[in-house]
This record gives sequence, structure tokens and C-alpha cells, in this order.
Amino acid sequence: MGEQPIFSTRAHVFQIDPSTKKNWVPTSKHAVTVSYFYDNTRNVYRIISLDGSKAIINSTITPNMTFTKTSQKFGQWADSRANTVYGLGFSSESNLAKFADKFAEFKEAARLAKEKSQEKMELTSTPSQESAPGDLQSPLTSESINGTDDETVTPDAPQHIEARAEPSQNALAFSHSSTSINKHWEAELEALKGNNAKLTAALLESTANVKQWKQQLGAYQEEAERLHKRVTELECVSGQTTVIKSQKTELNQTIEELESALRAKEEELERLKAEVESANEFQSQKDSLALKLRDTESRNETLEAQLSDLEQRLESNQQEREAFHKSLRSLLELLDGKLFELNELRDTLAKLIECS
Repeated sequence: MGEQPIFSTRAHVFQIDPSTKKNWVPTSKHAVTVSYFYDNTRNVYRIISLDGSKAIINSTITPNMTFTKTSQKFGQWADSRANTVYGLGFSSESNLAKFADKFAEFKEAARLAKEKSQEKMELTSTPSQESAPGDLQSPLTSESINGTDDETVTPDAPQHIEARAEPSQNALAFSHSSTSINKHWEAELEALKGNNAKLTAALLESTANVKQWKQQLGAYQEEAERLHKRVTELECVSGQTTVIKSQKTELNQTIEELESALRAKEEELERLKAEVESANEFQSQKDSLALKLRDTESRNETLEAQLSDLEQRLESNQQEREAFHKSLRSLLELLDGKLFELNELRDTLAKLIECS
């Protein structure tokens, strides 16, 4: 197709309600990709967005289009070709500003391209004089070739675009006299043939657009008839508005009661969650205390074993001390006996000394 995406963003896509021309109708259930495309073969800029395989935006930018920011995150523009107004809802104000700047940039580029094509057509049509002034109603622009200019080509257009350029008598005479001039006129003729082919393609495209618009018009008429029937049905049902209002009041009360019950259940659930969390904390504390208790029991067993060992050692020491005390007493008794014998021996020696 020769088209290349040059800028993309994501947004919610809306179209103006064709029946009321006031309300917005969403054409996408969620945010979709919206892209600027450049067709280098036709030198046009287009805004395209797809929701799956369905094209929800196919708008060619023309110099007289205007993108309007209606809020901090919403912008819109009117497309006369599609006979609708597109709206985009962005997630942030910066995305909206970027999209608006790109719109103004490509709108200016479309204006310059249109002016260049107009100048080219004027330079092409001025020296040739090969077609009548009424044969071409407007210069060949990228918008008219694409069938998206504000002036839509109608089925009556063949009266204006099927005219073929024929060399005038002066041009033929001049062509016989100069080979270079003859080549020039042949190039002019080829250019006019190419322009004629492009205009024919634009006519075919505009004819297809007219058929599509007729189909849309038929669909809109069917929708209008369906809405008229719906209005009639609603008028018939309007007598039951009192009953409906009472039922609505009862339903609102029921909804309020259910909402209060739901809030109570939510509070109960929060309380139970808090209790479960506290129970989990208690369980963790219990586990830690059980570990500490097992450690303490193992330490107590170790200390008891050490205590029994010390008791055995103490008992053996006491037995040794008692045996030592017994031996000491026996030694003391023996010493007393020896001392008594020595005293007797002393007394005897003393008596012997006195007697001598």
C-alpha cells in the first residue's frame, strides 16, 4: 500500500451519535492503538485505528480539519468524508498534547502538499492549452486523488474528468518544426493521460464511497424506524411508570440492605482475618516456646547427670574422710598410750634418781 506508520499511541475511540449529533458512542471496548500513516504514493496523511480486524478510524487529514481539545484528556475532530466526528480519550494529558501536536504538524504538511500539487497543475495546464477551461474543475491534489477532499466527487464527475487533451493546430504546426518541442508535447500528453487515469481511479473510489454511504443511509433509516417503534412501545408502557417507580424504590431499599449486610460481612471478614493473624502469631510463639522448653529439658537432664556424679564423688569423699578420721583416732589412742607409758617411765626414773 506504500503506507508507513509514523506515530502511534493508545486511546479510547468514540464517534458522535448519528441520530442526536450530541452524544458520544464508544466504538472500542478498551484502549486501542491509534496511528498516523503516511502514503508516499499519494502524499497524504491518514489516522487509522483497528479493533481486531475492524477499522474503527480511517480518516484522511485535510488542511481544513481542526483537532480540538475539549478536556484535559479528550480531543475530537470532524471528518466530512466519513460524515462523523471522532473523539479520543487518552490516559494522560501528555499523550493528548503529543497527538494534537502531530495532528497540527501533519495538517500543515497536507496543506503544503496541496499547494505544491496546485502549483504543479497550474504549471502543467498553462503552457499546454490542450483542454478546455471547463474540463478540469479543480487542480489535482492528493486529497482529490484519494477521494477524501472536502468536496466529494459525485457520479456526475465524468462530464468533467473524461475529457482527453488533443493538440491544438498551433501546437501541431510547431511540433513539425521542432523535434524538442514535439518531445515536450508528448511528455505533456503522457502527464495528462496519467492525470486522467488518476482522476478515473478517484471517480471509481468516490462511486464506491457513494454506494457505501447509501448503504449507511439505509441502515440509519432502519435504525430510525426501529427507534420510532421503541418510542411507541415506551409510550404504551408509560402508564405503568408508578408501579415501576414503586418497584424501583423497593429495589433500591433492597440494594441498600444488601449493601449494609455486605459491609457487615466485610467487617466480620476483616475481624476474622485479624484473629487468624493473631492465632498465627500465637502459634509461632508457641513453637518458639516449645523449642526453648526442649532445650531447657535437655539442659536439665545434663545437669541432673552432673549432680548425680557429684553426689557419688561426695559420698566417696565422705567415706574416705571417715576412714581417715578412724585412723587418726586410732593413732591418737596409740599416742596417748605411748605418752602414758613415757610418763610412767619418767616417774620411775625420777624415783630411781631420788633413791640413788
